[in-house]
Amino acid sequence: MGASSRQSSLPTVILLGLGYSALGIGFAALANPAAPQARFIWRLSAWVASAALYAAHIGHEHYRLGNSPRSTAFHAAVAVALGGFGLAVSASLHSRHPLVLALALWPIITGLPAFLVALAVGAVLARLPRSG
Repeated sequence: MGASSRQSSLPTVILLGLGYSALGIGFAALANPAAPQARFIWRLSAWVASAALYAAHIGHEHYRLGNSPRSTAFHAAVAVALGGFGLAVSASLHSRHPLVLALALWPIITGLPAFLVALAVGAVLARLPRSG
């Protein structure tokens, strides 16, 4: 991965991190006053939208930027971790008690699995023949 690839990935990583936070906060706001079954649907919708964003990011890193599986996984994990941090900040602001531990744990809890999954997906994509 060259320096130009790293530079072009940074805005994407930041934008997607903000996107994950916005999805989580937005869907949570919609789910909050809803009945329990409707809350489940809103939360599931947030997960599906986040998964689509995650898959699109991996595809962008692999196909558009031509990044290695490790680089793709790192960028995806950082974006997800930023989203987790944004959700932790929002939860802490809306809580009666500061959730200081969440500020450190949520990025790790979200970013580590995101790295491992993106690394596996990137490795599979790297073995597939490129069309075009």
